[in-house]
Amino acid sequence: MNANLHLWLIPLLPFAGFVLNGTLGRRLPQWLVSAIALLMPLAALAVVFNAFTATAAGLPLPYVETCPIAWINAGTLHVNFSFVLDQLSLVMLLVVTGVGFLIHIYSVGYMAHEEGYWRFFSYMNLFMFFMTVLVLAGNALVMFVGWEGVGLASYLLIGFYFQRDSAADAGKKAFIVNRIGDFGFLIGMFLLLANFGTLTFSEIAAKLTTSPAWTGGILTVICLCLLLGATGKSAQLPLYIWLPDAMEGPTPVSALIHAATMVTAGVYMIARTHALFDRSPFALTVVAIVGAATALFAATIGLVQNDIKRVLAYSTISQLGYMFLGCGVAAYSAAIFHLMTHAFFKALLFLAAGSVIHALGGEQDLRKMGGLRKKLPITFWTMTAAVFAIAGFFPFAGFFSKDAILYAAFLQGTSGKVLWFVGLLTALLTAFYMFRLWYLTFLGESRSGDAHPHESPWSMLGTLVVLALLSVGGGWIGIERFAAWLAPSTGARAVEAGNQQLEVLLSILAVAVALLGWYVADRFYCRRPESPGQLAAALPAGYQLLAHKYFVDEIYTWTIVKPLLALSRLFLEWVVDMAVLGGLAWLLARVARLAGAILQRWQSGNLRSYAAWLAFGAAALLIFVFVPWTTFLAGFGIHLSMAGQ
Repeated sequence: MNANLHLWLIPLLPFAGFVLNGTLGRRLPQWLVSAIALLMPLAALAVVFNAFTATAAGLPLPYVETCPIAWINAGTLHVNFSFVLDQLSLVMLLVVTGVGFLIHIYSVGYMAHEEGYWRFFSYMNLFMFFMTVLVLAGNALVMFVGWEGVGLASYLLIGFYFQRDSAADAGKKAFIVNRIGDFGFLIGMFLLLANFGTLTFSEIAAKLTTSPAWTGGILTVICLCLLLGATGKSAQLPLYIWLPDAMEGPTPVSALIHAATMVTAGVYMIARTHALFDRSPFALTVVAIVGAATALFAATIGLVQNDIKRVLAYSTISQLGYMFLGCGVAAYSAAIFHLMTHAFFKALLFLAAGSVIHALGGEQDLRKMGGLRKKLPITFWTMTAAVFAIAGFFPFAGFFSKDAILYAAFLQGTSGKVLWFVGLLTALLTAFYMFRLWYLTFLGESRSGDAHPHESPWSMLGTLVVLALLSVGGGWIGIERFAAWLAPSTGARAVEAGNQQLEVLLSILAVAVALLGWYVADRFYCRRPESPGQLAAALPAGYQLLAHKYFVDEIYTWTIVKPLLALSRLFLEWVVDMAVLGGLAWLLARVARLAGAILQRWQSGNLRSYAAWLAFGAAALLIFVFVPWTTFLAGFGIHLSMAGQ
């Protein structure tokens, strides 16, 4: 059975699609580009499904596959290019390849008339390659290869419309901000190597198991460095600023990278290295605080955004905060459960928004929509399922996963109850801004002017239907069963037993809060015809603060970006240009002038002087050739045979 399980095929197949479309796509017909772009992720999904069936048939996990050729052997450092299949990586692979393939199908219809069609799909396949490498990585260095690779692919996809300055700037912003987080990841790897002598996750966990008293200290430093990397990739405070601007890319890019896969890499990395975080209560507390603060902070900004994709972008940041909160209270399985269900309903939200944008000829402003329910019925009903799922209504997928995180937080004592309250307040805001989007897009009077909306082709609608079914039923597996299956990968602390009556009571309270958010949105945006401006009129000062996103971009610009640019310009102009390059030029000029002056002395024009110099040179040459230098130097006590001593 093991011989038939080739993990290397999972990343290699999308990479083959990238190479084929990237090198030949310009000359291939569009149907063949589509076939290559779809078949490669589909084949990777088939390999993942084969691995899943093999585990169901009794394949022992973890299953390790190592490249037969040694990757790095330098002194005491030995790193293999190894892939590991366990319960955690299998869940992630199913999400990445399954949802990723559905988004590829959707993209065939959405990008059909775009210039650079072949280039888009080559980038999409490249992203799938790096993301699967990241997930399958058996050690931190292989993970870092995938980590940096998805950053590169994200840069290419966000800046796909490179002729637009906004898209090009957004791609650069994402790339630079992620480098800040990646610096923390690198330092964390160096510390792992210095203290454990290995980067392999299983070996690190084994060494920690044999040292039960090893807690805090350097482990806390390592965890905080890894957390910095996670905050960059998963858009948490304070490195979240790249994600909203990343909406400049095509909508399928938003669905694939910034909803279902890349932005969850930080959550996955924390879950993968849980053995380290479990030994550092301080680091776990920081993870929980960062997650809760990010969830609430982003939700407040999402209340007033008018671009449909930016509402969903801040929603993504907020939901990622929930996942960090789950990891911070050591409920890793609950965090991964929410990661999975979030992939379903958030990908659906982005793709349904793309269907609306497609129907309105590229319009993204919620204030210019409305009345689309009857004109886009399939888009309306599928997006409705996603709205109810993210708001946390029973029996939709988001209800089960979000409540599992809130329940785990509530059990953590006084501090946990504070985190639970922040999460509950975030749930209220989530319900409000999602139903605000729902009302402004589909209900009320049409505000789209002369636009004539039409339903999207079935290559797009079919994807919406499948994701809607997953958004409804994706959580029915139950957190207890999911956590029990995931426990070998995430540890025994994945789920804590509690009072079932308390769990039901908290769930009822969470649904009641979601209903309250729906009710407030209904009051503002359904029962009043002038609804798009109601919130601004009710809370003018707060509205302006939120509309400008707390002026965080401006604060970063004036406190970080502009001072760095000024220092860089000063360094380049005064140190590099004037001191180094200018000084070097001055020195070379002076040397040339001095050499010229010396040569000028020689070139006196006196024939007798030339003859004397010629005689002197000839004599020196004869002495050098004919004098026995060994004997001559021996007379002074110098022996050439002893020169090396």
